[in-house]
Amino acid sequence: MQSAAGALVLQYRFLYTTVMKTTLDIDDELLVKAKALSARERKSLTSLIEEGLRLRLRRPGSSGRSRPTMLAIHSGKGGLVAGVDPLSNRSLLDAADDGT
Repeated sequence: MQSAAGALVLQYRFLYTTVMKTTLDIDDELLVKAKALSARERKSLTSLIEEGLRLRLRRPGSSGRSRPTMLAIHSGKGGLVAGVDPLSNRSLLDAADDGT
């Protein structure tokens, strides 16, 4: 059984049997860096862009949505040092400067 995404790729592949040309708007600074890299590696700019796209599409979670990072939660005891007002920036800064 073929997935819907796989069927879509196959269907799309048969739409274009020859090389497809397209126009891209690329940030100028990024393009300069890409051209320099392609010259150093003696590759065409097209092959460099294709390589980047293949890497991005192969990577898991390439939908552009990243999973939220789980934050560490401290479950120990503790809190503010006695005499520090948590609602006062000055009090917090003074406590940080004192090392308490």
